[in-house]
Amino acid sequence: MAEKLAFVVGFMAVLAMASGIGQAKTIRFSGYDWTVRGAGRGGPGPNEWDENNAWVDGRGYLHMKLAPREGTWYCSEVSTTGRFGFGRYQFWIEGRVDKLDLNVVLGLFNYPTRDVGRGGTREIDIEFAKWALPKVPIGNYTVWPVERELKSASHTFPITLDGELSTQRFTWSPTSVFLQSLLGHRDDDAQQVASWRYQPQDPATRISQQPMPLHMNLWCFEGRPPTDGKPVEVVVRAFRFTAIEAEAAKPAAPAPAAGLGPVGGDGVSPAPGSPPSAQTPSR
Repeated sequence: MAEKLAFVVGFMAVLAMASGIGQAKTIRFSGYDWTVRGAGRGGPGPNEWDENNAWVDGRGYLHMKLAPREGTWYCSEVSTTGRFGFGRYQFWIEGRVDKLDLNVVLGLFNYPTRDVGRGGTREIDIEFAKWALPKVPIGNYTVWPVERELKSASHTFPITLDGELSTQRFTWSPTSVFLQSLLGHRDDDAQQVASWRYQPQDPATRISQQPMPLHMNLWCFEGRPPTDGKPVEVVVRAFRFTAIEAEAAKPAAPAPAAGLGPVGGDGVSPAPGSPPSAQTPSR
């Protein structure tokens, strides 16, 4: 009897240990729980990923790193465990995103779960990348439609920061998406250096209407290492989400205020240098 009991106890211990194997690493950042992408090869890229390349320091800042180990480059990605809907998404970034290497991509975006939609749909992206093309602008705003059969809408832009700090932001409503890049860390609209309002005539098919998790990643375009061979680290000092009600999110007038950038229309083709659909993250 004692031997049988010892066997059962030992077996349960093995099961408990096994259940912990493969569990995703989670971190607490800016008041939310985030899942850190674990080891393995996959898109976008494809690339190798390492959970040790994303962490929160003693000040509460999130670090994402792209670095080599034994000849292989490892990327980083985090995503919220919960889902966010209509509202303002604001990122306080530390790092010269305007000077990233030709092969390096920083992404700030929401992404549909399988019950919401397929890859290549519904995303709202702020990305800093040149897609290995030296002459294209490094800033990329993209809004993906509800169905793959429709084209995504993109706006690319040059950007020059005056230091390490910038604010990246998008405001998502049922009828429009407004994306912004600003100098320094701020909650207002001062020192705005880029913006774009996407306001299609048929928003129900062009803009996602369902909540999604938020992602941030740092990766190599097409799996190519940085041309200068140097590791890259980006710090996100804070993320803030401010929800807006669907009715309150509806604009008072169809046209954006002066100075807020171009308005996207139906079926706007991606601008030169915008991310290819093949580079959307694989889940």
